[in-house]
Amino acid sequence: MSFRKVVRQSKFRHVFGQPVKTEQCYDDIRVSRVTWDSTFCAVNPSFLAIIVEASGGGAFLVLPLHKTGRIDKSYPTVCGHTGPVLDIDWCPHNDHVIASGAEDCTVMVWQIPENGLSQPLTEPVVVLEGHSKRVGIISWHPTARNVLLSAGCDNVVLIWNVGTAEELYRLDGLHPDLIYSVSWSRDGSRFCTACKDKSVRVIDPRRSTVVAEKERAHEGARPMRAIFLADGKIFTTGFSRMSERQLALWDTENLEEPMGLQELDSSNGALLPFYDPDTNVVYVCGKGDSSIRYFEITEEPPYIHFLNTFTSKEPQRGMGWMPKRGLDVNKCEIARFYKLHERKCEPIIMTVPRK
Repeated sequence: MSFRKVVRQSKFRHVFGQPVKTEQCYDDIRVSRVTWDSTFCAVNPSFLAIIVEASGGGAFLVLPLHKTGRIDKSYPTVCGHTGPVLDIDWCPHNDHVIASGAEDCTVMVWQIPENGLSQPLTEPVVVLEGHSKRVGIISWHPTARNVLLSAGCDNVVLIWNVGTAEELYRLDGLHPDLIYSVSWSRDGSRFCTACKDKSVRVIDPRRSTVVAEKERAHEGARPMRAIFLADGKIFTTGFSRMSERQLALWDTENLEEPMGLQELDSSNGALLPFYDPDTNVVYVCGKGDSSIRYFEITEEPPYIHFLNTFTSKEPQRGMGWMPKRGLDVNKCEIARFYKLHERKCEPIIMTVPRK
């Protein structure tokens, strides 16, 4: 038996996570208490946005990345929604544009000033109205400018042209129940959704049809998530019938059986997956867990390889994920998370050790 079979060769086997020093955290932030399984946090190379508690409506903070330390209670927020904000997403093509969806059934797109906010921002650039119930999911198109997807609790997915504030596509009747997550494919030609009826669907928005569907992807009744990987496969997180948390990898050409299926533990927080297409590493953060597990996805079986776990003392309320262009690659940084605690946000840096 050769040595190689015992230990799989991988560049990322020794990746380790490291929280930053206390003075580089963002302190005294009242993170939103809404019971909705979103990340509550969105980050890009210029700004950090966090959904916060707000009286009489919905608000989120937008901080320039360098503004660490204690955040003043009177720091201006983005507060145009009349109901609590459920999801936010930065535009991948413009670091000063952010979209938000809220319980007031609207989607708003905001332009953040060059140096951050000096006074509360109440006027959105564009208000998109088309949902009849609260809007829980917002996702920008990865390759086309000004195209935004929103999914609401009315089980409708809308794709908007933000420049003209028009509906491009209205996908109604494809989902019989609440949509838990939406993820664009890498080129943006399709997206996959995870729905409360336990199905994962791959949808072609231009034709408004379901291209592929897997019923009962995870047997459990709790929320599941699905994300597209770079090669067109789908990675899902969910629960088994015995309420154990599971990960699965699916081939969109053949959804009969999962390519790989792993059971993790029997904790009850929803798992939020984050995927890095350059390294093929998936990071899985459970809501209410105090750990981030990471797995490498490879071409050969068993396809999902557990790499390691980053653990800390405090549970996470939400998680932000920095795009690749905001990382310090000179320090071999391959990922950076922004972990939300009860009252603060703590960056965690993932590094590949080098001799």
